[in-house]
Amino acid sequence: MISPARIHVRLTDLDILGHVNNAMYLTYFEIARMHYFSALVGNHWNWMEEGVVLVKNEVEYLKPILIHDIPFVKVHLVQMGTKSFTLGYEIMVNDQLVTTGLSVLVAFNSKTQSTIEIPEKMKEAIQKIA
Repeated sequence: MISPARIHVRLTDLDILGHVNNAMYLTYFEIARMHYFSALVGNHWNWMEEGVVLVKNEVEYLKPILIHDIPFVKVHLVQMGTKSFTLGYEIMVNDQLVTTGLSVLVAFNSKTQSTIEIPEKMKEAIQKIA
């Protein structure tokens, strides 16, 4: 099992109300995705020919994240198809759920600018996400 991604809240993440700005949550999801992908497929994956593109995000804000909070992002597989998959996110602060989200990603070859079937090695790795 892969440990949740630890997020370092920066002063620039905050809005005028003193909590993490809503747009930053998508960055936190991206940090977590990269943390998980790195652990699952390694740092030498051919992202140009066997990559992914993000096609949809959803966020549900349950409680604000503040400057001194230490959020952790858990990632899990929600659904997998032939060319796309959906990841779910839970952001936890002090073991309390503060945010949930979803991302739909599509397997993509950047050189040919076309969707592809999810490569078998990537599919096997993604299915290991708890």
